[in-house]
Amino acid sequence: LHAAYECDPAATGVDEILLCYPGTYAITVYRMAHALLREGAVVIPRIMTELAHRRTGIDIHPGAEIGALFFIDHGTGVVIGETTLIGERVRIYQGVTLGALTVPQGETRPTPGHRRHPTIEDNVVIYANATILGGDTVIGKGSVIGGNAFVTTSVPPGSKVPGSSRTQRQTAELRG
Repeated sequence: LHAAYECDPAATGVDEILLCYPGTYAITVYRMAHALLREGAVVIPRIMTELAHRRTGIDIHPGAEIGALFFIDHGTGVVIGETTLIGERVRIYQGVTLGALTVPQGETRPTPGHRRHPTIEDNVVIYANATILGGDTVIGKGSVIGGNAFVTTSVPPGSKVPGSSRTQRQTAELRG
């Protein structure tokens, strides 16, 4: 609640955040499911986060590791994969995917414990519809990832990755 109130200038108070913000609901369910998963439960945590996903459009795997003061603004379409690591004071917007790169056909499945999803360090902001993929991908502390960015390699601390608008992509395709 504190993170949401600090991060959203439109918030009128903690009561509004508690009762109306889908990100707060999804994160609360995730935190309970994550605690159960750490105690050895497997199916119940997945059911919990899937029910939250159905209600909010926010899909957080209970195996993800998420630090304090995490805030999801708006939220619909957010996906956070099982081996994602998220630091402290991270803010993300709707449509963000923190996912895995596809295992090429014919290769074996990764071994259990293998990191498939990205690491997001402290004080990072990820704007709407950005996609960050891969277990070796690290978004450095204090970075800002622009809307619609597609990131599959690490970003140094303090970086600003520009977003990509549809117009920019179409212009690049015409030039290319």
